[in-house]
Amino acid sequence: MKWLFAPVPRGRVALLRTAVYLFTALDLVVFTPWVRAHGSVDGELYQPLWIARVLHLPVPDSLLVQSIFWVLLAAALAAATGRAPRLLGWTVFLLYFEWMIIAMSYGKVDHDRFAFLVALAVLPTCGAARWRDREPSERAGWALRMVQLAVVATYFLAAWAKLRYGGPEWMTGSVLARAILRRGTELAHLIAPVPYLLILAQIGIMAFELTSPLVFVLPEKWRTRVVAFFYSFHLVTFSMITISFLPHLVALLAFLPLERAADRVSERVRRVRQRRAVPAG
Repeated sequence: MKWLFAPVPRGRVALLRTAVYLFTALDLVVFTPWVRAHGSVDGELYQPLWIARVLHLPVPDSLLVQSIFWVLLAAALAAATGRAPRLLGWTVFLLYFEWMIIAMSYGKVDHDRFAFLVALAVLPTCGAARWRDREPSERAGWALRMVQLAVVATYFLAAWAKLRYGGPEWMTGSVLARAILRRGTELAHLIAPVPYLLILAQIGIMAFELTSPLVFVLPEKWRTRVVAFFYSFHLVTFSMITISFLPHLVALLAFLPLERAADRVSERVRRVRQRRAVPAG
């Protein structure tokens, strides 16, 4: 149980909260503005997700979708300031949760939102925190651990789904070849003809996803390096088939000592200001 509540500085969760809420606003405006069009779609095309059926959520119409968009945008920007962390945090989570239900109830369901939704759900439980706050907090530690578990579950369960529906043959099939034909970049088409390279890449993806839980047993120095590898994996994926996993990458910040990076930036800014303040000659 101590592992679940290992204390971390409050500043770390404050920085993550700012990143998460700013991305929420960016997501509405840049990455998922197409969801607003679902308010004008025939209701017969709405195939609600299981959770929407259980909660008896209404069929989206223009008023509902537009209201969620504008209220969520304002709430996310306000929550990014750190004010009213519980009230604004729960508001953002509930509205974004409904936004995702509306987005994913017309066909394809993306799994890159799972850890991000978990982050939105647990961040309000941390209460007040400021960037410069270095006081250890078990509550903040629990929230970050939940996000970390969700990140790793995304990888591990993706491998489980591949094995469940595709079997071990997934690793020797033509999954990447089809993806490159459908949405591959120039770089992907350049290296795809290399013999056995795509097969080796599929085996590597499976190995990476199945062993991802090992990140929890590594020393902090090596854990940070493994998280850097996670980011590089998604960078390569985007460079090959333009799949970004941006919400997942934001949630992945839960593994990093964000307050240390913030301290380094503050120290560099302070030194630059000191040098500029020294009169010439």
